[in-house]
Amino acid sequence: MTSKQSPAPAPVPPVPSAVPAVPAAPAVPAAGDRRRWFALAIVMTAAFMDLVDVTIVNIAIPSIQRDEGASFSQIQWITAGYALAFAAGLITGGRLGDIHGRKRLFLVGIGGFTLASALCGLAVNPEMLVASRILQGGMAALMVPQVLSIVHATFPAHERGKVFGLFGAIVGLGAVSGPLLGALLTEWNLFGLEWRPIFLINLPVGIAGLVLGSRFITESKAPRALRLDLVGVALVTLGLLMLIYPLTRGEELGWPLWGHLSMAGSVVVLAVLVAYERRKSARDGSPLVELSLFRVKSFAAGIAVQTVFGVGLGVFFLVWTLYMQVGLGWTPLRAGLTGVPFSIAVSTAAGISVQKLVPRFGRKVLQAGALVMAAGVLLYIWESGRYGLAITSWQMALPLAVMGLGMGLIVAPLTDAVLSQVPREHAGSASGLINTVQQMGNALGLGLVSVVFFGTMGDHLTPARVGPAYVDAFQNALGWVAGVLAVIFLLMFALPGRPAQHVEGDRTEGPAEDRAEEKDPALV
Repeated sequence: MTSKQSPAPAPVPPVPSAVPAVPAAPAVPAAGDRRRWFALAIVMTAAFMDLVDVTIVNIAIPSIQRDEGASFSQIQWITAGYALAFAAGLITGGRLGDIHGRKRLFLVGIGGFTLASALCGLAVNPEMLVASRILQGGMAALMVPQVLSIVHATFPAHERGKVFGLFGAIVGLGAVSGPLLGALLTEWNLFGLEWRPIFLINLPVGIAGLVLGSRFITESKAPRALRLDLVGVALVTLGLLMLIYPLTRGEELGWPLWGHLSMAGSVVVLAVLVAYERRKSARDGSPLVELSLFRVKSFAAGIAVQTVFGVGLGVFFLVWTLYMQVGLGWTPLRAGLTGVPFSIAVSTAAGISVQKLVPRFGRKVLQAGALVMAAGVLLYIWESGRYGLAITSWQMALPLAVMGLGMGLIVAPLTDAVLSQVPREHAGSASGLINTVQQMGNALGLGLVSVVFFGTMGDHLTPARVGPAYVDAFQNALGWVAGVLAVIFLLMFALPGRPAQHVEGDRTEGPAEDRAEEKDPALV
């Protein structure tokens, strides 16, 4: 048995992020305006739908392959096509929101995402399913960068701590519920549709979001006129595709020479992009990538942390899925249920970190999260070695809960720390950039899996050796994840010691501060 016999699930998606946005119309709605909570529910539901949809497909891969007669390459593209379109379009989607309005782009994105989901569920052959998944990823790239931009445009500063806590809880829930929901929908075989309900379930959610969003979300856009940088769009899309496509397909194709040349060439293309964006910024002030953002220390440090964190997540969630379903031979439903303690821990820790811990302890909370998550990884390695193939779901609960606790202490505060000093006028551009670098991190993590996981196993495994080989490879890969978390801990020293936090109930802050936030902070 080789690694190529098991289709690789896509990595857990990145945390959707956005920077503070200046609304075009009324600034922040009055604190007594209940409409803002409807708007929050709508955009959070859309973010959750995207998070779940990235992972829900993985659990149904065997059913899709059997029902549609899809080849291994087509199966790979059902997962990879979404990720590629999503990563390549995020920066452009964010900038389009700056120019044409975040509400407008959000509605276009959620509408297109819903339509693409219908096309996926009604696909008559593998080719149509792949094309529909690529369209779905492109529509997500329009929708996701607007989510927190809308939040910042809708809520006053002193309420955002509560909002970020809720957002972190949504992220934690989406991290694991996708595979679980996919397992349930596939096993139930609703109306004899087998795997198709994993896509069709998006239809009522998307339609409701489209109708309610048009009514309750307040429009916002950049305060000065901008134009879309088409050359920048072409360069960033080409550079990311040249990097991510070989990483996504490399292990399947045996890491051909053209893949290495493409990844090396992507560095050249991205360097050309930087030079062009500098000239574009000096000439008319409308670059696709606002390079001045990297002079904001918190943003630059946060980008580094997001990228490395994406690598760790990309490695862990892929090898974890393969370890349980291939190495241990568990059913998709059992594997999905095993992740419940992780999801609960992430949601709980994310909810309290922003509101209770960060205002008191600042950056130390994020660093503690990295150390706690690393401790959970090391505990998982120890248990995997001790119990081997006889390990049970309840024995995994403790390390998964510890890891989830650590991740929850990172995800929500990290978003606010990265965004705390970013100029408000570059909301969509910065949002897309944050999402893009974590997608790149995930792709790099997937590339590393072929080395740290599959690279430790032989090319041809007898049935008796499959389980032990996967256990050994899982332990080796988790050792690398622990190392990545140590690097994250060190990078976090560059984050602000006290990120700007606006906690619910803190009345020392008020409208004057809200107005002050609309001014661009000094670039450091």
